[in-house]
Amino acid sequence: MKRCDNILEGSSIFQTIVNPCYGDPALRSVMKGAFIGEKAFLKPDSFFIGENNIGFQRSGPRLHIALDPSQVKVAIVTCGGICPGLNVVIRELVMSLYFNYGVRTIYGIKWGYSGFYMHEESWITLDPKYVADIHLQGGTILGTSRGGFDGVKITDSIEAKGINMIFSIGGDGTHRGIMALSKEFQKRNLKIVLAGIPKTIDNDIPIIDRSFGFETAIEQAVNVIRCANVEALSSHNGIGLVKLFGRSCGFITLQAALSSRDTNICLIPESKFNLYGEHGLIEFLFKRLEAKHHCVIVVAEGAGDAVLDLKIDSTGRFDKSGNPVLPDIGNILKEEIKKFSDEKKIEANVKYIDPTYIIRGCPANSFDSHYCS
Repeated sequence: MKRCDNILEGSSIFQTIVNPCYGDPALRSVMKGAFIGEKAFLKPDSFFIGENNIGFQRSGPRLHIALDPSQVKVAIVTCGGICPGLNVVIRELVMSLYFNYGVRTIYGIKWGYSGFYMHEESWITLDPKYVADIHLQGGTILGTSRGGFDGVKITDSIEAKGINMIFSIGGDGTHRGIMALSKEFQKRNLKIVLAGIPKTIDNDIPIIDRSFGFETAIEQAVNVIRCANVEALSSHNGIGLVKLFGRSCGFITLQAALSSRDTNICLIPESKFNLYGEHGLIEFLFKRLEAKHHCVIVVAEGAGDAVLDLKIDSTGRFDKSGNPVLPDIGNILKEEIKKFSDEKKIEANVKYIDPTYIIRGCPANSFDSHYCS
């Protein structure tokens, strides 16, 4: 393995090594013979963290790497909720590490961060044969969980196993865990590479072009909206009401609504609205029913925050990642529509569909499968 001087100014943590993929056209096509510049960082002002002037390293293969692949021991963990494409990411990590770099010690950690220290059987050995067909499955073969983070216990376990490279796949909470682990590693003077792979089905990370699983979710959501449209058309004054992902942003809801071509009302957290009054949702809905006798409404789960004239009480509950458990805006809308129809003695047949876990549990479609590879 050819070594060279450290080419990153001011960095003395690792001695750099020429990438073993250099000059070998027979390796997996993901390399394509091109390497990202050694100092390729994203540093837009809006993404600085505090006053530390921290940038984000652009992903992709470098001509120089930090660790001798023959000495690398990898752990891969998935955390938080599932989304389409997780198994594709796991598969491609294993395939690239094994075939491109010659890494032979790759562990998968079962059940999220707690799997690092809970049970010995949570550590499973991954190789190309083990992951060969997992891209055809939804979810994650490693399992996942929220919470369970204990930086000291995780680091103890990592040290005991001799791990020096970790890939954590997850969202906000997962990456907060990465930051906490990095501080624990620094305290112990451990030379361990930490790589965070952002996962959010909502596509709400502005610094990246697109999050994996988003296109598959849209495809699945459109199928549900079409079913809601069939339900609405099949009864007099039929209303197909569909609730989709979107805790604080409406990307899935809006994109699915536009793609379906069947949606008449789209409600997202970013766009405030009134339920009642001359320009309110209810007034528009019943005018629509009077004219067309059917309507399809698609609402994001977090759209309750956008309602201006109805107090929607918080559930007061939080999940294990610290996210608030939201009130069911779909059911609230259904009840408000029913109440108005009863008061005005106007027939309204509401069919409420909540496909939340259907659109995230399926395998990645061809777009996301390619994107994850």
